[in-house]
Amino acid sequence: MSGSSGAAEPVGYITRVQSFSACHRLHSPHLSDEDNRAVYGKCNNPNGHGHNYKVEVTVRGKIDRLTGMVMNLTDLKRCIEDVIMTPLDHKNLDRDVPYFSSVVSTTENVAVHIWDQMVKVLPPNLLHEIKIHETDKNIVVYRGE
Repeated sequence: MSGSSGAAEPVGYITRVQSFSACHRLHSPHLSDEDNRAVYGKCNNPNGHGHNYKVEVTVRGKIDRLTGMVMNLTDLKRCIEDVIMTPLDHKNLDRDVPYFSSVVSTTENVAVHIWDQMVKVLPPNLLHEIKIHETDKNIVVYRGE
């Protein structure tokens, strides 16, 4: 019976959604200019292009009996501000974010980068998923695998 002292603690998921705007250019230093154009098409434009990204950060954990929360949303909001908004919003990902000086700034790699930074600031084993909507039709999910 849920709520009895012998029952397992229920597990919950919390997702916080945040939007940020950034520009980038898809270009791999390991490919020739011709190959980059063939692989990335218009996203290889030398002047770059921008997105209004929507990021969903999901945490998973036991619902605390005393607080009724998996995590305090104020704390999650602060972590998102520190990891996503301050370093990424209104930035050129390739020029302003050191990680992307050697990694192609695909949305897949943006998700990996956000994951790697979020796990540093969240309590252990709480981060469940990073989902990034690059456009209405292009969505990337990363779960640390």
